[in-house]
Amino acid sequence: MADPALRMLEKLALNNALANIRLAQAVMALEQSAFEASRVSFFPSLKATLNHVLTIDWFYIDALEGGTLGSRAWENEEPFDTARALYAAQRQSDEKLVAFCRGLEIADLIRPIAIHRQGRIQTERCDDVLNHLFAHQTHHRGQAHAMLAGTAVAPPQLDEFIVSDDAKFRTDELAAFGWTEADLGF
Repeated sequence: MADPALRMLEKLALNNALANIRLAQAVMALEQSAFEASRVSFFPSLKATLNHVLTIDWFYIDALEGGTLGSRAWENEEPFDTARALYAAQRQSDEKLVAFCRGLEIADLIRPIAIHRQGRIQTERCDDVLNHLFAHQTHHRGQAHAMLAGTAVAPPQLDEFIVSDDAKFRTDELAAFGWTEADLGF
């Protein structure tokens, strides 16, 4: 059986990917004008919010892998103009994060991660960086969820992925990734 801390981080990465695909399916059902429309939130549109999620993923995943991308990750604050193109890139990022978490060993959790910030290098534990990344994703997905409420597309349920009793609600998302319940640790 996997170490509980490693299992938890892997499940959070899987949950992240499954929630992102479900949110993306709703957002991709919008007209382009609704995707770009000005809305009330931290970022002014679904397009801006979801591009931010992705560029910050690039920033942290690169650091976790030992890279030096730093703030170049968001030089273009909105690298994708359409929801479809944005989600294709988000999916690649999500799959990379799942693979990273699946490759972790217990000793990796306390490994120092160099995060290249403008003018300085911040050093944090690997597990703390991952927890921050998952919190960041959840925070902004919640904002996008609220923004969807003001559109013709209903906001999707985003929390049916971690526990075994929710299996009946996640079959489409698992199929989209080619995953099974066993891949989720059930």
